[in-house]
Amino acid sequence: MTIIIRPALIADHDAIWAIMEPVIRAGETYALPRNMDRAEALAYWTGADRECFVACRSDDILGTYYLRANQPGPGSHVANCGFMTAARATGQGVARSMAAHALAHARARNFTAMQFNLVVKTNSRAVKLWHSLGFVTLAEIPGAFRHPVHGLIPALVMHRAV
Repeated sequence: MTIIIRPALIADHDAIWAIMEPVIRAGETYALPRNMDRAEALAYWTGADRECFVACRSDDILGTYYLRANQPGPGSHVANCGFMTAARATGQGVARSMAAHALAHARARNFTAMQFNLVVKTNSRAVKLWHSLGFVTLAEIPGAFRHPVHGLIPALVMHRAV
């Protein structure tokens, strides 16, 4: 079945939280407090400074992403995104579909590039996906992420033109 990407609605917040909570609690891929509550997480993910989307198959929300300017003012022409996929949808093309949508949407919004400021190096699925979509690693920052299992590990800064 086809994956549809659409703007998130307030009615989607329960499904978005159901995707976000296990990712946040695991603490392995996002620099967010592991004890972040639902209200804080949704305020972060759906904040006024970003556009939030959901990836659906029929009525089942399988992933979510946000798009925003990476920096204000003179840096606002470079996009930044965050992506999360439901564990039950891993390996089904949801993240790739969201990434393709994000790149097209960024281009339509007149962003000239997309940059990820902190891609955890041990998140090999994400690193592989971004490289396959033409992102390059600009920097590896030693010890930039405190992983709950591996301790201090590198994070990558990744970039590509849109």
